[in-house]
Amino acid sequence: QVQLVESGVGLVQAGGSLRLSCAHSRRTFSSYVAGWFRPAPDKEREFVSAIKWSDGRTAYADSVKGRFTISTDNAKNTVYLQMNSLKPEDTAVYYCAARRADTMTENAANYDYWGQGTQVTVSS
Repeated sequence: QVQLVESGVGLVQAGGSLRLSCAHSRRTFSSYVAGWFRPAPDKEREFVSAIKWSDGRTAYADSVKGRFTISTDNAKNTVYLQMNSLKPEDTAVYYCAARRADTMTENAANYDYWGQGTQVTVSS
């Protein structure tokens, strides 16, 4: 069992920045993929970004590409989502997720563990 604990809840103005953190409970995450998701009108969990822990390969949704950056800190067992140039439409609960396989996917159903979610609110 893997526990994911998120932090970084915040209220920020449009154009501002915020960093989300997600700490995992495993000693090593080398064979995992970590991702961030948020709800969308047409789906429960919309893909935002993912990173392959073993080689640092990343993926982003088109809506956040160039504005968000996902990264990891192995020493702290943490994955980050740096969000810049935030827009009101980025307002959502953001969920950290972990996939127990070393292949990238944007499908939320393929992730095995989930954090509790953290609220991000962007005011106009």
